[in-house]
Amino acid sequence: MQCHGISQSGFYTWLMVYLLPSQLNMKSTCRFSLADIPYKEIAGEHLRICPQEYTCCTTEMEDKLSQQSKLEFENLVEEMSHFVRTTFVSRHKKFDEFFRELLENAEKSLNDMFVRTYGMLYMQNSEVFQDLFTELKRYYTGGNVNLEEMLNDFWARLLERMFQLINPQYHFSEDYLECVSKYTDQLKPFGDVPRKLKSQVTRAFIAARTFVQGLTVGREVANRVSKVSPTPGCIRALMKMLYCPYCRGLPTVRPCNNYCLNVMKGCLANQADLDTEWNLFIVSHKRYFTSVTKEKTTQHTVKQTHKIFI
Repeated sequence: MQCHGISQSGFYTWLMVYLLPSQLNMKSTCRFSLADIPYKEIAGEHLRICPQEYTCCTTEMEDKLSQQSKLEFENLVEEMSHFVRTTFVSRHKKFDEFFRELLENAEKSLNDMFVRTYGMLYMQNSEVFQDLFTELKRYYTGGNVNLEEMLNDFWARLLERMFQLINPQYHFSEDYLECVSKYTDQLKPFGDVPRKLKSQVTRAFIAARTFVQGLTVGREVANRVSKVSPTPGCIRALMKMLYCPYCRGLPTVRPCNNYCLNVMKGCLANQADLDTEWNLFIVSHKRYFTSVTKEKTTQHTVKQTHKIFI
């Protein structure tokens, strides 16, 4: 199953598929001086990792090859997880740009419509609507905004402004206007519009914010998991698998598939613990993606926000 290029089979499993013998660089990038390499096999009692038999490796060569094993493994994990990280980054960028553009267009459409309809009357009170969109954007970007309270406050402020505009011959105290706003639910001066807006906006913005935050979390998890610090035991196992054959004069011998997989399982044991949670995360993220992209939900709600006021 795929969720926009990200495998649900597990991050650890995904790494394991790619870290097979065919992917491991069996050509050492270590550079040894000919003077450092024994002319013929020597006794191997000095070796700490490879079998202490007759060998082509000195202590220095074994140390360098061990570090080379570690470096190759780290680079491979980094390289193979690069696709996951860049996928989350690109999806986050595209969705964020898309949703911000929707918000900008909705605000502009509402502003243009009210300027045409109410002219100067609206322009003198436009900050009420500007504040609404500012708070919506702040919520979307992770701000501490209670959507229900924010929308209730918006309608209360709008009612106060309209009450004053409809009755310009009177001067109302702050206490009086506050009293008027308290009875908004009973008086229903805006009909069913507040309820519809609250329901649609809350559902759409919760889904959008959760989705975009999930993309950020996925990127950070993939980034941290890719920074593998092999344990001493892992480094020894890698060295035995990759370069001990070199020390035995068998540079063309490659590890069998099962041997390589066993070594990788040991080196990626911590990543394996993440597998179940990663799968649950991907499933949940797909569910939010479906919610966000569903027709007549998020995109439709934001696009049509201004029409609710007609």
